[in-house]
Amino acid sequence: MKIAFVGKGGSGKTTLSSLFIRHLAAARVPVIAVDADINQHLGAALGLDEAEAAALPAMGAHLPLIKDYLRGTNPRIPSADSMIKTTPPGEGSRLLRVGEDNLVYDTCARTVELDDTRARLMATGPFTESDLGVACYHSKVGAVELCLNHLVDGREEYVVVDMTAGSDSFASGMFTRFDMTFLVAEPTRKGIAVYRQYKEYARDFGVPLKVVGNKVQGPDDLAFLRAEAGDDLLVTVGHSDWVRAMEKGRPTRFAYLEEANRRALETLHDTADAAYERRDWERYTRQMVHFHLKNAESWGNAKTGVDLAAQVDPAFVLFEGAATPQPA
Repeated sequence: MKIAFVGKGGSGKTTLSSLFIRHLAAARVPVIAVDADINQHLGAALGLDEAEAAALPAMGAHLPLIKDYLRGTNPRIPSADSMIKTTPPGEGSRLLRVGEDNLVYDTCARTVELDDTRARLMATGPFTESDLGVACYHSKVGAVELCLNHLVDGREEYVVVDMTAGSDSFASGMFTRFDMTFLVAEPTRKGIAVYRQYKEYARDFGVPLKVVGNKVQGPDDLAFLRAEAGDDLLVTVGHSDWVRAMEKGRPTRFAYLEEANRRALETLHDTADAAYERRDWERYTRQMVHFHLKNAESWGNAKTGVDLAAQVDPAFVLFEGAATPQPA
């Protein structure tokens, strides 16, 4: 199951995504955590110190390796240089699975210890000084989009992505790659404005969206979110002494998280799990191809010097049981 956490900057989406990752790991559910925000804080939220977080390999820096691995023996993709962030898989492409070991995970993922459990953590990498004036952050997030396009995941297998803030998620087709999107909203006009914008953009693509109210301090905050988000409001989260201790670098065991907040995480888990029944791999593949052709025409053909529409395998549909060729 592919889960996105979105919201305006400062809404608490990184904190909420890290709590959900901890919850899944504590439930012994295989989980890969992905930090796709321009501000790379997910590692710290999962307990890494500053040096450990800085040492995480950047997916963006390993994009050529990721491309070369994923293209496999696909005859429609003769080289990694001809791949862009939206390139879809086809016959011969290598696919990724949550629980396996492969070159992409060996290179880009690191294991994070969470009490007596663990999770894999991947990060796009920070926006560096060398990027200023010559690159946009979405070029780094492209590594995440490629991996999601080649991922075949099942029920009770999770990839949880902490997305970039605000509506920047719509700069690519990656917003359609998720089984469930949790939008973290504070009970403020700005928080609700991001929700409305996201809902409007996502409507035409059937993106499942639920609101998680954060920093809710009382009945008036709750009433405000209910009035503005309606049935999209799934659950609310209030003050947490556990989170405050974690942010100070003094975390206690996750089992000591407040009961109300534990119940909220269980609601998120139940909601994400229920989305499995609504999966439509054919629509997922169609959307993948749609955004690839759109990007190809807009900039990809000119950048690569090839007709990227030829990369589309019309007979290929990504699905949970799809086979993948193994490395030689």
